[in-house]
Amino acid sequence: MVADPLSRLVQELAKLPGIGERTAARLAFHILRAPESYARQLAEAILDLKARLRECEICCMLTEAERCRVCCEARRDAALVMVVATPQDLLAIERAASYQGTYHVLHGLLSPLDGVGPDALRIKALLARCGSGAAGAPALREVILATRPSVEGDATALYLARLLGPLGVRTTRIASGVPIGGEIELADGVTLHRAIEDRRELR
Repeated sequence: MVADPLSRLVQELAKLPGIGERTAARLAFHILRAPESYARQLAEAILDLKARLRECEICCMLTEAERCRVCCEARRDAALVMVVATPQDLLAIERAASYQGTYHVLHGLLSPLDGVGPDALRIKALLARCGSGAAGAPALREVILATRPSVEGDATALYLARLLGPLGVRTTRIASGVPIGGEIELADGVTLHRAIEDRRELR
């Protein structure tokens, strides 16, 4: 009979995305066979991740400081903001090295069937950035909506476009260089570059 601590670890690992019960069991036995120092380092790394990371006060990206690295870079065009669903999407676009603006991370997409509404996303923070210009003028020149081409991604982009339109901010959507149903974080650099360069107006 499987010992209770091992069973518990398998159950917890199986909750990770893309990890089934068999893979979870293999990982659990690997941890069990590894030196105690490895298990301790792994546990400390997980706790450290939860304790030290926070959301950037400007773009909501994960960071240890109040502001993330991108928001602190003076060379960035702060009036150009690309809206992405997840931190993974931001990192993928950064790897392409073809975008010199800033970002805004929503931490999800609208999905009513899953109970994810506007209040669950960082939409209010995005709107606050639009209204922070001098004399009531929008601080942002353009917002690029870089949500994935899916039902949830398109719905989120259209929702944001309707909110941003009255604020006088130019709103564009990345082109279909990213395949339908594809994940931005898995796209190659050339595809991401083409998607950004061929963005279009949302009407």
